[in-house]
Amino acid sequence: MGDRLKQIFWKVAGPLLRRALKEKHRDVSEISIQEVNRLLKKGERMVLLDVRENEELALGYLKNSIFVPRASLPEKAETLLPDKNVPIVVYCAAGVRSLLAAKTLKEMGYIQVSSMREGIEGWKKAGYEVASDTGLTSEQLTRYSRHILLQEVGAEGQIRLLNSKVLLVGAGGLGCPIGLYLAAAGVGTLGIIDDDRVDLTNLQRQILHRTSDVGRPKTESAKEAIARINPDVKVVTYPERLTSENAIKIFENYDIIVDGSDNFPTKYLVNDAAFFTGKPFVFGGVFQFEGQASVFSPGNGSPCLRCLFPEPPPPGLVPS
Repeated sequence: MGDRLKQIFWKVAGPLLRRALKEKHRDVSEISIQEVNRLLKKGERMVLLDVRENEELALGYLKNSIFVPRASLPEKAETLLPDKNVPIVVYCAAGVRSLLAAKTLKEMGYIQVSSMREGIEGWKKAGYEVASDTGLTSEQLTRYSRHILLQEVGAEGQIRLLNSKVLLVGAGGLGCPIGLYLAAAGVGTLGIIDDDRVDLTNLQRQILHRTSDVGRPKTESAKEAIARINPDVKVVTYPERLTSENAIKIFENYDIIVDGSDNFPTKYLVNDAAFFTGKPFVFGGVFQFEGQASVFSPGNGSPCLRCLFPEPPPPGLVPS
């Protein structure tokens, strides 16, 4: 079973397995996270043994822990843990693998072995301090834990997201879900430009806005909705129309431009401003049940929207 599948397996099956394993291994004692915290504060002599997989350590760990994946215990324990009389507290993500690891250590002759109930996840939920090599706070490690566990993202990728700046052009049918997902993902700075106000007809699809927002600028209601999802995201609002006079100045402040506009003149303006500022531009368009999406990155010599379609279609040919 691959490491990622292992993580999913233990997450889903963990609580049931822990109860079953506890019944089977009655000779393995458990210790609460509160008791471990109390003993650490008293300075009691003990060894903290983390038996998670290496990639899980990015989610945080207890300070001064020894790290040995559970499967490697039989071959590494006696080297890393030479004193079989010292108290050992074993922990994992949720308290399942640590029961199995504690059983293994008992069978190897270790005398005082306990499994920490609820694991590091319970430890973090209780608000206790965790160490991390990523620079992320304990809250961020929890909020973005599913990202961090993905090899394609990891802690490094999450930090890049937190440091990134994305401009969203439009807070309507396209812009609303885009804004929600960018905020949830932890994009550090999100700019929103839209000169429109919330209308009752918007509400069946523009999910950043609520009934109480009708008549308000979309940038205001969007900012409040994003703050409810992720208060760490800095939202910069531009309650104005994107024009050839302001586009370059605004675009220069962002890493990526995302187009959520609903008309071709604005889409071509976004393309042109992205071209001249060298910013990657994510294009999107929807008509009823049909949609298009693409990424243009003129800064590295790739084609832009005008390279494919030099001119926007005439107004009479464009459905609304």
